[in-house]
Amino acid sequence: MCCTPWFPVCRQARAYFKERGIPYVEIDIFQDRAAAAQVRQWADGNETTPTFEIKGKVIVDFKLAEIEALLSS
Repeated sequence: MCCTPWFPVCRQARAYFKERGIPYVEIDIFQDRAAAAQVRQWADGNETTPTFEIKGKVIVDFKLAEIEALLSS
């Protein structure tokens, strides 16, 4: 999960994964500028957070239905 420490939607995503015991790797795009560049590539030039890569598929923003579908497949 590419995120920022302060953005409310990133906090929601963290809580979602934590409450369900789903392991994830968190990358702070303000600390890791290479990750920020990757997010911009995925998100049409924007540093949109959170951005996820799950099973090889990229999901820009916290699109819960898409995330749940990938996690259950």
